[in-house]
Amino acid sequence: MTEKANIGVVGLAVMGSNLARNLASREGNRVAIYNRSYDKTKTVTENFPEADFIASETIDDFVESLQSPKTAIIMVQAGAGTDAVIDQLAERFSPGDIIVDGGNALFTDTIRREKELAAKGINFVGAGISGGEEGALNGPSIMPGGSVEAYETLGPILESIAAVAEGEPCVTHIGSDGAGHFVKMIHNGIEYADMQLIAEAYDILRQAGMQPKEISRVFREWNQGELESYLIEITAEVLDQVDTNTGKPLVDVILDQAGSKGTGVWTVKNALDLGVPVSGIAEAVFARSLSAQAEQRAARPKLADHSSDWKIDRTELIDKVRKALFASKIIAYSQGFDAIQAGAKEFDWQINLGEVAKIWRAGCIIRARFLNRITDAYRAQPDLQALLYAEYFQEAIADSLPAWREVVAGAAMAGIPAPAFSSSLSYYDGLRAERLPAALVQGQRDFFGAHTYKRVDKPGSFHTLWSGDRSEIQTD
Repeated sequence: MTEKANIGVVGLAVMGSNLARNLASREGNRVAIYNRSYDKTKTVTENFPEADFIASETIDDFVESLQSPKTAIIMVQAGAGTDAVIDQLAERFSPGDIIVDGGNALFTDTIRREKELAAKGINFVGAGISGGEEGALNGPSIMPGGSVEAYETLGPILESIAAVAEGEPCVTHIGSDGAGHFVKMIHNGIEYADMQLIAEAYDILRQAGMQPKEISRVFREWNQGELESYLIEITAEVLDQVDTNTGKPLVDVILDQAGSKGTGVWTVKNALDLGVPVSGIAEAVFARSLSAQAEQRAARPKLADHSSDWKIDRTELIDKVRKALFASKIIAYSQGFDAIQAGAKEFDWQINLGEVAKIWRAGCIIRARFLNRITDAYRAQPDLQALLYAEYFQEAIADSLPAWREVVAGAAMAGIPAPAFSSSLSYYDGLRAERLPAALVQGQRDFFGAHTYKRVDKPGSFHTLWSGDRSEIQTD
């Protein structure tokens, strides 16, 4: 009898083929592969014969090559393509079998798909997979949702291919239905903010007269301390690169228009729906949007400047920008974890925030040294109201705050856009404030729309009769 595969992969573009190779390289796995175009399947088997794939020309042969419970990971383009493959598999799978979507699907689609397949007895798992092409091949951070039953079968397989941090695989069961894809979405939102903050730090140093290679050395130094992370590491590499055609720093010949694949936008939209401020992430998304407005930027007139020189010693500036970057980074992660908490409450997911931080320590784009601090914070206080309320982060921000304020103010006076730095500081001051001007907003809303307001001295909702004697009435 021909040996069957314990796991299959559908979709053999770079991410899918790399994931299949990763699976095949781990002891105990036999991997079936299928692609709509058999030429792609044939290319993968020919290029990587050591993987000993079970390759199929048809979806029927692919399903037949899987042992029970049949388990298949879909790695195709999100949207209609994913739905088409799910439908094909669902027609051929039996109750107890498992379909895994490893793409960047919108979590609400995952909730819908899980519900539809559960009615047929088929387990559906939305799994966020982070780390890009290299992570897929060598070990990603994996965020699977779905049922506990499905994870009993799937968990050991995912653990076998995940990145490892301090001896622990970077994978954990996030929660039911769409929880995995929701957490991956927030991960990507934090990634947006982290990248924008790093870009603003670079821009401030560049505007101060430093050249890319000098700034590269600064980032390499920063990567030895509390800012140690994958993004800081690759930033130093990018800034060190020289364009072979012009001899200029590569960063100077790259068009300053940033793209977006949507997960950052999804994060902001869903945070708005949940009533969670993710201002650092939002400013990162908007900064990309502004950069992409090529025609509008090209048509700008001679806009007023009125900026002034920022008189500061370079060594002092570098240290202050480092502190501002670290403080703003804390805010980005704090806002991201707030969004995860709110999503868990809204959709009834039991998400362990400390475990989420643990699986981001390796394999993913936002892997960083201080994720251990986040795990420690939620382990010590599972009901922590905000990440930045943890003692370590309070102290870190207190130490950085004077520099943070000076960097934001200095950038504004020098005319250097720093939207993520400044919005992060405003958010922090908003949390710190004993009283916010929202009281005036509520008064305005009651004036023009009779929206009512609450009082600080007695319960209930109230409305002022703004015309006439302007008396107040209680509305409940």
